[in-house]
Amino acid sequence: MRQGQGHSPSARARSARPVLIGLAALGLALFVLPLLGLVIRALTEASGLALLEPAVRSALLLSLLVSTAATALAFVLGFPLAWVLARLDFPGRRLVRAAVTLPMVLPPVVAGVALLSVFGRRGVLGPALSAMGIELAFTPAAAVLAATFVAAPFLIVTLEAALEAMDPRLEQAAATLGASEWRILWTVTLPTIRPAVLAGLALSWARALGEFGATITFAGNVSGRTQTLPLAVYETLQSDFEGALQLSVVLLVVSLSVLVGLRGHFLGAPAEAQR
Repeated sequence: MRQGQGHSPSARARSARPVLIGLAALGLALFVLPLLGLVIRALTEASGLALLEPAVRSALLLSLLVSTAATALAFVLGFPLAWVLARLDFPGRRLVRAAVTLPMVLPPVVAGVALLSVFGRRGVLGPALSAMGIELAFTPAAAVLAATFVAAPFLIVTLEAALEAMDPRLEQAAATLGASEWRILWTVTLPTIRPAVLAGLALSWARALGEFGATITFAGNVSGRTQTLPLAVYETLQSDFEGALQLSVVLLVVSLSVLVGLRGHFLGAPAEAQR
């Protein structure tokens, strides 16, 4: 056997490391540089406080209310959906899962048009809703519904994965001891998947907070009524770039705080990272 020809497997593996590290550094720069540039420009160029404007404060308050209401609605409707998808085997389950997760990849504007085509005044359910005195389109309720539509799938996917990974023997043991299904749900299932519930709620809330396309299409952009903070950023950008910088930083800080608060619960981080 000839000596000195070729490279050992370990040497070939090490030769790939610099390339991977270099590409990883470029990828990191792609994400970090725009955010860093946003903060730097906001600190160095923005003058005055855009948050002192009544319209901006109203938009911030509405965003917080809409995202919180949308997250609550997402849990009320999303947990049962996640439970059904994780625990029941029925015809068309894959189709149901696809329909539930479709808003994650659907362009937000298309989501808004879809909501408008159903709940708008001339939508499929519009005449029936109008007959009952209910008007959804271009109201704060429309903003909540739009945010729920695009944010709930993130919660459902997280909860479904947690329910599928949960040890079924825990619930079986509780049932053996005579606990009802509701008692098992509240005292065994939910406490066991609590990290996933918190992560899903936080991610859903953050997604609802940043919603733009579906909201402006279905709820409109009426200052003091349906204008959320992302819409205020867009409107401010048309005439006041410095103000838009400040508002963008506010959204950035809130979103970053949510991600830091997750503490590795999302995407199945190991238990050590969750402590």
